[in-house]
Amino acid sequence: MSYTLQDVASTIDHAVLKPNQTESDLRADAAMCLKYGVASMCVRPCDIPLAAELLRNSDVRVSTVLSFPHGADATPIKAAQAARAIEDGVHEIDMVMNIGQFLSGNMDKVRADIQAVVEVAHSCNVLVKVIQESCFLTLEQVAEACKLSLEAGADFVKTSTGFGPSSATPEIIDVMVRTVGGKMGVKASGGIRTWDQAVGYLEQGATRLGIGATETVLRGGVSDSDY
Repeated sequence: MSYTLQDVASTIDHAVLKPNQTESDLRADAAMCLKYGVASMCVRPCDIPLAAELLRNSDVRVSTVLSFPHGADATPIKAAQAARAIEDGVHEIDMVMNIGQFLSGNMDKVRADIQAVVEVAHSCNVLVKVIQESCFLTLEQVAEACKLSLEAGADFVKTSTGFGPSSATPEIIDVMVRTVGGKMGVKASGGIRTWDQAVGYLEQGATRLGIGATETVLRGGVSDSDY
């Protein structure tokens, strides 16, 4: 398949998540998102109201991160964060899986943690993506985390926060697509710095892309960004 600029743009969750990004950055990035018609602009929780205002009456959705970047908040706090994000105007939530609990083998706790957010979100027709931070997992564990997310009712699995020691890889996307492709969306996120990388993940079966340097990628450049 030959991908057009709009084909790729429509799969991108544009990330505005760095701690030093300002309201001016948010306004500029929102204008860029509207220009290219991306899927969503993914912002920090404190930025949801402004993002919702800037993107109102457009097809660009507002997404946010939850328990970011470590996933270590208590489950009731995660559920409360989800409720507040929805109140502030978000359409999609990218929650971080409790990585430590997963690596400890406490799968029931991990599943319940995801399900608590899903229940709040789905009651308001808000999508949930589960960030694994896959660089901490073996490929076998990536598959297991995908299955837990599916069992908990989430809508997408996602590779990375972009703040861990590594990001998406073709090997990880392959496992995700083989495990839950067709049942859940698959989001490749972090480290996507070129058009060819973006298209490569889509050709593998990813359905969303998390990108910080969206305009550079869409224009065929090479980003030097660390996200």
